[in-house]
Amino acid sequence: MSVATREINGTTLPAAGTWVLDPSHSHFGAVARHLVVTKVRGEFGEVAGSFTIAEDPAESSAELTIQAASITTGTEDRDNHLKSPDFLDVDNFKELRFRSTSLELDGTSGKIHGDLTIRDITKPITLDFEFLGVITDPFGNDKAAFNAAGELNREEWGLVWNVPLESGGLLVSKTFKLEIEAQAVLQS
Repeated sequence: MSVATREINGTTLPAAGTWVLDPSHSHFGAVARHLVVTKVRGEFGEVAGSFTIAEDPAESSAELTIQAASITTGTEDRDNHLKSPDFLDVDNFKELRFRSTSLELDGTSGKIHGDLTIRDITKPITLDFEFLGVITDPFGNDKAAFNAAGELNREEWGLVWNVPLESGGLLVSKTFKLEIEAQAVLQS
C-alpha cells in the first residue's frame, strides 16, 4: 500500500480525506506552573476526534472531544482536585471540546484557530501546529502525525481557584500550555 500523501506547491501533505484520531498513540497534555517556579504536567487519557483534510489544505478542519475525568497528573489528590468544582467540575461538565474554525498554512506548519469549550464556556483559541508526516504501519494503515501547542489563560473558562503566596505570585499559574501530539488513521 502506498503512503497517503500528496505534493502541493512542493510541500508534502496528507492525502485528502478523514483521518480519525488514534488515541493510543496520541498525547493531550497541559502544563501549569506550581509555586511560581516548577511545572506540573497533566494528561487527558480519553480523547476522540478526527481531522478532515480538504482538497484545498487551508479548508481542512479538526474536531476533538476530551473526557474531563480522564485527567491524570501522577498524584491522586491533585487529580481529584482538578476534577472538583474548583477546576474541571467533571460531575457537571463531562467533556472538553475543540472545533477548528480556520487554518493558516505555511508549508507543513501554521496556526489552527478554533473554539475550545471547557465547563460549557466556549472561547476562541489559536494553536501553533506542525504536520510531521505520513507513514504506513506494518498492518497497511496510513497514519499521519501532527503536533500542536499553545498557551491559554485558564480563568477565561472559569478555572479561577488559586492561593496567593506570601512571597508573591500564585500557587497555580493563571496560564497553562497545551501540548498535543496526535496520530491519526486514514479512513478508507
